[in-house]
Amino acid sequence: MDYRNRLQALLEENTCHLMPCCFDALSAKLIEQEGYPLTFMSGFAASASRLGAPDLGLMSYGEVVDQVRCITSVLKIPLIADGDTGYGNAMNVRRTIYGLAQAGASAVMIEDQVSPKRCGHTPGKKVVGRDEAFDRVRAAIDARDEVMTEGGPKVLILGRTDARQELGLGEAINRAMKFAELGADISFVESPRTEEEMIEICRSVPGPKMANIVEGGLTPELRPDVLGEIGYSLAAYPLTLLSAAMLAMRDTLRDMKADRKTRLMDFLELRDRVGFEDYYTLSERYSASKRRDL
Repeated sequence: MDYRNRLQALLEENTCHLMPCCFDALSAKLIEQEGYPLTFMSGFAASASRLGAPDLGLMSYGEVVDQVRCITSVLKIPLIADGDTGYGNAMNVRRTIYGLAQAGASAVMIEDQVSPKRCGHTPGKKVVGRDEAFDRVRAAIDARDEVMTEGGPKVLILGRTDARQELGLGEAINRAMKFAELGADISFVESPRTEEEMIEICRSVPGPKMANIVEGGLTPELRPDVLGEIGYSLAAYPLTLLSAAMLAMRDTLRDMKADRKTRLMDFLELRDRVGFEDYYTLSERYSASKRRDL
């Protein structure tokens, strides 16, 4: 099955899929190597990795498309891309869907924050009015349908609302319900505060839903099996790999400075996971490509 269609099949399964989030091609490659069925490009993590800057709307449309293209070039599993606010008005949203679909995304998330947006678990978030929020999702749906009508790649739309923090759970649920009514394939209410709120979201909003689990964030860190029982189809972990990688790098740098032994991946495994052996095997087809071991 084509990996773009595989996402739809995963959403139809009666389970909640554990979805570690990537931030670059290497992190995505590791997720696939460990047998996960899909991944999500975290805007927070990608901004930190690519720009060394916080997820506050600093990463541009072009940079996001380029990051997605680099990631999908090494993947054979579905990638959900973070399309933020769509980078402008409804016409910009349409361009965002087209661009990320062409870059290889199997789904694109569009949210209702004002621009520049903020990370979903940080203070000071503001959302646009209902009409603008609905226009963004409507434009995304239109672009999705037109891409496929024109023979382009299949892409799903994930409608996200951050209204819970500013306007309350009821407004967030109402917006998510409307997103689903407009045709969003997946719904995401960001930052519910309790398990009871999560149950209410799943009871009220039709169709597949995504939970966002940020360690130390606002949403309860429920196990994937519990999330599945509640009614979620996807459990995203946007910062787990970035946090683990930063911790390992920080500790290793301190160990090096203190002349302490560091814990490292075996060099042969490192080479294999990056892809040296695959390269050597493929290069044997071509007489002018000689194997050069490091």
